[in-house]
Amino acid sequence: MTDLSASLRPIGSAWAKLDKVLLTGIAIVLIQFAFDRTAVPATLVEMLDHFWGTLPFILFAVAAIAVMKASGSERLLDGAFHGREGRMIFLGALVGGLSPFCSCQVIPFIAALLAAGAPLSAVMAFWLASPLMDPAMFAITAGGISPEFAIGKTVAAVLLGLTGGLTVKLMANTALFVDPLKAQPSVGGCCSAKKLTLNWRFWQEADRRQIFGSAAWDNLVFLGKWLLFAYLLQALLIRYVPADLIATVIGGDGIGPVVLAALVGAPAYLNGYAAVPLISGLLEQGMSPGAAMAFVIAGGVSCIPAAVAVWALVKPRVFAAYIGFALLGAILAGLAWGAYA
Repeated sequence: MTDLSASLRPIGSAWAKLDKVLLTGIAIVLIQFAFDRTAVPATLVEMLDHFWGTLPFILFAVAAIAVMKASGSERLLDGAFHGREGRMIFLGALVGGLSPFCSCQVIPFIAALLAAGAPLSAVMAFWLASPLMDPAMFAITAGGISPEFAIGKTVAAVLLGLTGGLTVKLMANTALFVDPLKAQPSVGGCCSAKKLTLNWRFWQEADRRQIFGSAAWDNLVFLGKWLLFAYLLQALLIRYVPADLIATVIGGDGIGPVVLAALVGAPAYLNGYAAVPLISGLLEQGMSPGAAMAFVIAGGVSCIPAAVAVWALVKPRVFAAYIGFALLGAILAGLAWGAYA
């Protein structure tokens, strides 16, 4: 579950009105022009250069999402939540990162699973892993930071899901996890929960071709605007924030920078895709690799779209456990990645 599709609109309507991301970007450029106008051309050139370098990965991500939507391959995820509980936990964590659901779609999906008797442990494994990685996120992360970082984040996502799921299984009868659901969870959403039957030859049907085109265009607009905005912030970060300051606060070895990055990950996390250029810029300025990993793990799991999907269905104590898993997992992932890198 990522926040990629959360802002999708019908085809052609993405430009019908100026959204907050575009307006904020324009405002930032105007402010820079007012105070440092000679630096504006260099900032814009650097932004476009980085965007151009990431464009092949963006196009791959867009195509992958469109194929998932048009082919109905989302249905393949349903099989992960049947069978023995241990198997469900493993598959829930493994396929969580492949989920094409947007944050509003996952609410009815998870509500239906829980209503059908899927254990909370398997659902928790899916919940923890799914905001962190999917094919689109992997492509953007590999292009924006490095393939090794993308692989490391994928491994961390699966391990976090497994750890959370197994912990819930072991503590299922404790006061923390007994009777976890709200009495009347909201299962509505801004997106349709309808899923197509599986057909990999989607181009043979007019409706599926339309779905492919709509999904491709809307995701291209969404990714494009967020990444342009993020590369603008990256350029400003490199230009105006002293590298020594970054290196002092979240650089170096040890647990301190990792814990700090995990704690600030949630409030500072704008968007999973926008975070990639920002982390790349911070790494250039001296951020430690471990702190970078902790930031993206904690921020991804606890960001608003992911957290709202959990809050909508479970009681506050279970939600608190979800956030606790995110922070502890982020710190451990950061320390492990710091030692590896």
